[in-house]
Amino acid sequence: MFLDLISTRRSIRKFKDRPVEKEKIDILMEAALRSPSSRGLNPWQFIVIDKPPLLEKLSKAKPHGAHFLKDAPLGIVVCADASKSDVWVEDASIASVFIHLAAHDIGLGSCWIQIRKRDHDGTISADAYIKDLLNIPDTIRIESIMALGYPDETKKIHAKDSLEFHKFSFNKYPK
Repeated sequence: MFLDLISTRRSIRKFKDRPVEKEKIDILMEAALRSPSSRGLNPWQFIVIDKPPLLEKLSKAKPHGAHFLKDAPLGIVVCADASKSDVWVEDASIASVFIHLAAHDIGLGSCWIQIRKRDHDGTISADAYIKDLLNIPDTIRIESIMALGYPDETKKIHAKDSLEFHKFSFNKYPK
């Protein structure tokens, strides 16, 4: 079942104008909280956004790759307390992927919006823009925003023969 899930999962950037039910949001929250965390430190924090005006403002966090958030009915900002773990980036990334896969499993579409190390407008970072918008303390770092909703586009799966198996080697790095 897991291979079917990851084989059919695609990043979705077009969403139907339909709210995501609380039961499905609860499933997404549980999935994030069940994600592995180095040494069980769980440095992550999540902010669920379901207000269209706020989603539109978040869609402007960076110049490219976030505009579709304004049309999503739901966003989850994935953050972490960097003082709790030196591998907060990895922990927050894994949580983001768990949200992504859980969304697909329950019939939602999703797309990862990278925030860490992205500029907002050349004067401030996307991280700083979002922190100001959502009153996030400076000690918290933002990894990503997950755009979520019912898909309004269908994408073909990536065929198995299109996968880059040549990137695997055994026992040593290839020449």
